[in-house]
Amino acid sequence: MTGQSIAAKGAISNADVAALILRLSMGSLFIAHGLLKVLVFTIPGTVGFFESIGYPGFFAYLVIAAELGGGALLILGLQTRLVSLGLVPILIGATLQHAANGWLFSAEGGGWEFPALWTVLLVVQALLGPGAYALRFGAVDSILAKFRLNDPRNAVAA
Repeated sequence: MTGQSIAAKGAISNADVAALILRLSMGSLFIAHGLLKVLVFTIPGTVGFFESIGYPGFFAYLVIAAELGGGALLILGLQTRLVSLGLVPILIGATLQHAANGWLFSAEGGGWEFPALWTVLLVVQALLGPGAYALRFGAVDSILAKFRLNDPRNAVAA
């Protein structure tokens, strides 16, 4: 993506549509998994599960907040790159937790393929960015643009 708006390009970019689809699908799945932990497993049950597999109980609260908040931010397209990268450690932890069960997610206890795929998709989303169909905060985008190599605002005059 060049960082130009749809109006400036005059056409819809495949990368913008891909970023939108990826954001909406992952955001929805994160919210679903966060709600699963709250409404089905319950918060005390999720805390107990985390403790039973060797993690501190407060990690359950962090994961639930990250899944619900991160999912909502992905859907809206707010701070997509930061949110995507911020969710990666959670998925790496899930991948490692399932590693002993084999790769196939339908294996008993769940394998590592599904959380590993999510990890890759989050990295892809971070690389793609939010796309054109996202909410933006002008000041924050301007600051973050300084760190993007392909942003036209960083071009050096010859």
